[in-house]
Amino acid sequence: MEKIVESGEDYRIVKKNSKYYYVLNIPELSRDEKLFLEEVRRKAITDIRIDPYAVRDEHARRKLLIKEILELINQEEWRWELKEIPLKLEEDKKQQIANIIVDHMIGYGYLDPLIKNDDLEEIMVLGVGPPVYVYHRKYGMCESNIIFERESEIKVIIEKIARLVGRRIDISVPLLDARLPDGSRVNATLPPVTLDGPTITIRKFKKEPYTIIDLINFNTLSSEIASFLWLATEGLGRKPANILIAGGTGSGKTTTLNCLAIFIPERQRIITIEDTAELQLPLKHKIRMETRPPNVEGKGEITMDMLLKNTLRMRPDRIIVGEVRGEEAKTLFIAMNTGHEGCLGTLHANSAKETITRLVNPPMNVPRIMIPALDLIVVQNRYYTKGGLIRRVNEIAEVYSEGGRIKIDNIYEWNPPKDSFKKSKKESIIIKEISRFSGVPPDEILEEIENRKKLLEYLRNNNIRELTKVHAWIQGYYEEKEKILNKIST
Repeated sequence: MEKIVESGEDYRIVKKNSKYYYVLNIPELSRDEKLFLEEVRRKAITDIRIDPYAVRDEHARRKLLIKEILELINQEEWRWELKEIPLKLEEDKKQQIANIIVDHMIGYGYLDPLIKNDDLEEIMVLGVGPPVYVYHRKYGMCESNIIFERESEIKVIIEKIARLVGRRIDISVPLLDARLPDGSRVNATLPPVTLDGPTITIRKFKKEPYTIIDLINFNTLSSEIASFLWLATEGLGRKPANILIAGGTGSGKTTTLNCLAIFIPERQRIITIEDTAELQLPLKHKIRMETRPPNVEGKGEITMDMLLKNTLRMRPDRIIVGEVRGEEAKTLFIAMNTGHEGCLGTLHANSAKETITRLVNPPMNVPRIMIPALDLIVVQNRYYTKGGLIRRVNEIAEVYSEGGRIKIDNIYEWNPPKDSFKKSKKESIIIKEISRFSGVPPDEILEEIENRKKLLEYLRNNNIRELTKVHAWIQGYYEEKEKILNKIST
């Protein structure tokens, strides 16, 4: 039994036998119509010349292109009649063909409407034959009705992306990893590395990023955990914690990292280092850095480790590393051990224990003696339930050294049957450290956590969740704490 669970201007999502299908409203074209479309498309590329600088508005440029292409369609239709090829196109069919051609010329072809849908996290082209899959933020993995029948159709999109980012991809360099102008991350491959034809994987990011209020609403974490992480990240201005967010692919590590970074006081100098720029921070004093792959000759590579070493000469108050996975881990821990506090980053691991194991083994090779410089590990994973996909912070662990050995204590854990969070009865080492450096007694720090929890719950109850607004409230709390507390208590 089919059920439409969502629909938009150019798509619908259908649930059938517990599976979800993403159905684009693609016009049905006969074999001859497809051949005709391809011929007009090739002619449009060579014949139509529109200066992008003369027509900067995309909507106006699209309108102009459609007008030109409709004229080409009429000309080609007449030529086909002279060739005695039976092809009679209705006006709406001509319009559909023109729209498809424009999508190929100024967009990403059949993928264009998918890329424009902000509810999709991932777009996956598997090659020639299989359907394109999409990962929906609400419904999870969906099979689409887009099927590429020829390698050339996929290659055209890949080559366009490569030109757009100033990179090369061909049989000698069959891999491409880049960032689209809208911030989406794209990976493309060509045969022979992928046996079933060219592939494209596009990871999209929300234009309006999630905030800590969204994570509380989703029950990814509780307001109590959020207020504790706020305190740990900020450290009362005296002892900010070094925090790694661990989890599997697609668990939401970067989203949580972005949320924690908003807690950094605006007066501090922040440097972010990423393979592909994903973080969206409204903070003023920030420098964003991005790695660079080697060129065709194998030269010019800028690695994460190179950027991190350079960052240490730039007088940062905070260092944020998008994903720690190689030799840069050792450099990061050297920074932690030499006074650079409040470092943040993500790492692929499924538990706090696995995080430590990954750090001390190749390719990271962080010396065990350096590990206690890490204060906190936040573990986040995704789970499939009857209600759909959920993401949960399932473990928050403090890291410390005892008798020369690395110790891990969980201070919060997720309870799956109840879908709730349990706090450990152990006294938090981070709270004791903040107390020692700030001179504020532990009981007053616990009261401070409670105050911050009240603010977060106020924002949640009043549906204040936009990035700039949440950021303004948090920074306002640092500047006028009593005024803010009075406001939220009235």
